[in-house]
Amino acid sequence: MKPRQRITRSLLAGLCCLLAGELRAELWVTGYYPAYKRTTMPPANIDFTTVTHLIHFAMSVNPDGSLNATRLDLSPAHMTDVVGRAHAAGRKVLICAGGADSQIGFRGATSSGRLTTLISNLTQVVVAHGYDGVDLDWEPMNVTDTAQFTNLVHGLRSALDQLPQPKLLTAAVVAYPPYGDPPTAQYRMFASLQNRFDQINVMTYDLSGPWPGWVTWFNAPVFDGGYGFPGTGALLPSMDGAIRNFLSNGVTAAKLGAGIPFYGYLWTGGGVSQPRQAWPDTSVPVVTTESFATISTTYFRSNVYHWDNNAQSASLAISNGASGPARFISYDDPRACQAKVSYARNRSLGGVMIWELTQDYFPAAPVGQRHPLLQSINEALASPGRTTVRLASGTVTLTFTGIPLGSYRVQWTDNLSTQTWNTLVVTNIIGPGGSVNITDPRPISSGQRFYRVQSPP
Repeated sequence: MKPRQRITRSLLAGLCCLLAGELRAELWVTGYYPAYKRTTMPPANIDFTTVTHLIHFAMSVNPDGSLNATRLDLSPAHMTDVVGRAHAAGRKVLICAGGADSQIGFRGATSSGRLTTLISNLTQVVVAHGYDGVDLDWEPMNVTDTAQFTNLVHGLRSALDQLPQPKLLTAAVVAYPPYGDPPTAQYRMFASLQNRFDQINVMTYDLSGPWPGWVTWFNAPVFDGGYGFPGTGALLPSMDGAIRNFLSNGVTAAKLGAGIPFYGYLWTGGGVSQPRQAWPDTSVPVVTTESFATISTTYFRSNVYHWDNNAQSASLAISNGASGPARFISYDDPRACQAKVSYARNRSLGGVMIWELTQDYFPAAPVGQRHPLLQSINEALASPGRTTVRLASGTVTLTFTGIPLGSYRVQWTDNLSTQTWNTLVVTNIIGPGGSVNITDPRPISSGQRFYRVQSPP
């Protein structure tokens, strides 16, 4: 498959009108849809407006190379329904193999004499149900699995390439290597395999826990904020830290997707209600996951909401009181989602990945408002959107919509035929985003002046 062509988002504006046409910096938006959540959100309610690739979760892998579709409620009728709806919306849909705790199954199925069976079974599912490819989710994966995973990837890629229609191969990969593994082995493995994949989606979430030597930390921060572990000073994990590790070890940015969780971490006990807090050995917090929908309806109050500018992450700080024990809730809200779209653009990544689409679903809301996080991503992808140009007293003012962490270059030319552009300003959004006004104070001597807004610059 040819690499995705990356085109800078560019909007040209004359002084009196907007020129027709817009070139977009496309990011993939890959969203997981679990079959076991189909009663929570039926396939008819999947919003394909924003999602470019749907991953249908999931087939379990058995040690003998067979696949189990029923364990996670993946019936043939459900497969047909989801594939049909995705294709009707003009979207790609892949079948996922694996998931949490799938390591034992994959290890057995990729051992000598069984790998061919596994690849054949995966390919048959793709053909029989009309999927557009396979997503591999081998969890956990240790350095000792490198050879077997590599054989699986090469074999499956070859099998998919032999089908009449082009098929995709993607992977969900952990942000940091498992404890005890060499620090760079995983990243180098994916660097060696990247040409076999269409997408390598990094699970940049689950980046904290109530483990010895830790402090409370965000589930999926964009940056580490310069914060370190109290004992060692080593930087706390972040999306940026993980992505940098992949890049520095040879993985091409355009192959990577940054993970966005539609759920959060709820820390209860230990007296914790803030990030970067320790707890007593006699009262270790309990951490559970809650969907964005549950966090919004059950726990959110504006007076306990906090935004960490350094980490680019949202949280709720609930102190001990009559309503219950202290709680620290870290989650991705619309601002965090938009910041991650900006991060993906600024880093020239291939796209973003969502786990998972049912967790921001509000069935009672009006149509168009049932997926607030997905909608925020849609709005981020549209930025800068329509640019208005106003001339008053010889001064030109351009107005467009910026998003958190957005970076924009405003340029002008008075001769479109030469394609010589002059930079007026590069502006970076450090707040929540919104309307951006840029002024060109230079008087126009004659004719028209044309402007364009590029993101990323």
